[in-house]
Amino acid sequence: MKLRTVLLSAVAASALLLAGCSSTGASDSAGSGSSSAADGGAWSYKDATGTTVKVDHTPKRVVVLNDIAISFVEYGLHPVGTFGQIPMTQDKRFDGLDTDGITQLGTAYGDIDLEKLAALKPDLVVTSVYPKDEQGTLDSSEPGYGFKDTAQQKQIQAIAPVAQVKWGGKGLDVIKDITGLAESLGAEQSKVDAAEKRFDTAKTKLESAAKESDLTVVSMYADGDGAYVTRPADEPTLQMYTDFGVDLVNPKPKGFYWGIYSWENAGQITGDVILLSQQGYQVADLEKQPTFADNKALVAGQVHSWTFPALDYASQADYMTDLAGWLSDSKKLS
Repeated sequence: MKLRTVLLSAVAASALLLAGCSSTGASDSAGSGSSSAADGGAWSYKDATGTTVKVDHTPKRVVVLNDIAISFVEYGLHPVGTFGQIPMTQDKRFDGLDTDGITQLGTAYGDIDLEKLAALKPDLVVTSVYPKDEQGTLDSSEPGYGFKDTAQQKQIQAIAPVAQVKWGGKGLDVIKDITGLAESLGAEQSKVDAAEKRFDTAKTKLESAAKESDLTVVSMYADGDGAYVTRPADEPTLQMYTDFGVDLVNPKPKGFYWGIYSWENAGQITGDVILLSQQGYQVADLEKQPTFADNKALVAGQVHSWTFPALDYASQADYMTDLAGWLSDSKKLS
């Protein structure tokens, strides 16, 4: 299925959110990620939708969207199941992580085996929710990310309460929200602290490489229909990299999240370095496109995988270190 399937239409229309289970509130602090847990006591978490998700004990059997499951594993948690756009075996972000015992509940967006989910007896299901516009608006009529529709979400909520993390706005805020949620579920503090230190080191490297290289970077996805350039301000990770000094290309076509180019117009895409989605067309496919084959970054071999690194300190430290190296090793083309 297409990269961020929901986002190609849903980020323009929506694909995003529904109130979870349990008691609900709609205060201005909704989505702050505030949570609490006591050893052996009740657990609660106020999610991005304003819903306060409550469990009578700290959830141990947690099923998580792949984007967030990676972060949980990095922090020493071990989800019992995961779902998302692609299976763990095809997702580069899981490389090197301990996935033993994590049940894959589907192999594509919206593909969640409800019988398998119920058999896992989860205490909690965690997913994300995307804004539908530049203002960060959440659409309460739409399902959470990874759910096929609201009917499926209700079926999942009948099995376990659902908590949703906002995947929008400032990248550092999302990292803090996910980290806070993981800590409330029993993340190993030593791993969180070590990851944060690595993050700080990688941030310094990236800031230095961005300044010294003076290169432009374009993040994109492509398929048979055309090329989709990510609007940096609308993707939390790229927003954060912009804050760290990386000169990310803004697409010319208007629209939330994506600037969409037909293949007839794909020659307008510029950038010294391409971050190419791990889903969709890869380098060999781009080289077959007459209007893109002569792209300077493509010809120069300055194309690297955009894995949508998870928004946690460890995953971002790894990707920022790689990105700093790519910038240092690349040359200016424009």
